[in-house]
Amino acid sequence: MSFFISDAMAAAPTTTQAAQPDGTFSLIMIVVIFVLFYFMLIRPQNKRAKEHREMVNQLKKGDEIVTSGGILAKVVSIDEQYIKVALAEGVEINLQRGAVSTILPKGTIKSL
Repeated sequence: MSFFISDAMAAAPTTTQAAQPDGTFSLIMIVVIFVLFYFMLIRPQNKRAKEHREMVNQLKKGDEIVTSGGILAKVVSIDEQYIKVALAEGVEINLQRGAVSTILPKGTIKSL
């Protein structure tokens, strides 16, 4: 095998070139990939966000919650954007409603 340019240019190709796929096939593959992304990533994420929004809207005074930071608290009052929670006797803080991660069953905090 020679590595000189003139020899390489003069050499005949040894393999035949494969047929190029049709442009519509490529377009169909892109659409299929987008549909897979939608059903595997986007739709489940939207469903979880909707469930979280409904859970936060159902909060009421006296509910026991876990925040996204892992803090256990009891809801004292609810505003449009914020909730006031009691962490301990005489310790109350304001949280954004979106910071609520889970609503716990009644009596969970006392059992700890």
